[in-house]
Amino acid sequence: MKYNLTAKEEQIMQILWKLNKAFVKEIIEQLPNPKPPYNTVSSIVRKLESEGYIGYEAFGKTHRYYPILKQKQFKKQAFRSLLSNYFENSHTELLSYFVKEEKLTKEEINQLLSNLKKD
Repeated sequence: MKYNLTAKEEQIMQILWKLNKAFVKEIIEQLPNPKPPYNTVSSIVRKLESEGYIGYEAFGKTHRYYPILKQKQFKKQAFRSLLSNYFENSHTELLSYFVKEEKLTKEEINQLLSNLKKD
């Protein structure tokens, strides 16, 4: 399944993954300034709920939302998309990019190698 989230939807999902459960007001508190209007956030949350990415518990007229889409699932799909769209499905190209363009230090490279040897 492809998870096509907008930047704002992903931002809200990041908050829900962090908090586990939250009311719209609590989501807004986690957003950077300037805070978007309540109705804007509420609309995005309702869209995420209608698409099956989040669920909710009802407390009278108010709802507390929680993620159904697991962060690990989203991360895996996003990484595959990045690899496919920008690195021609080449893990070597991706690693080379980080080594050359992001200027990984020798310590970071050694840590990566050490982690690979553990697996």
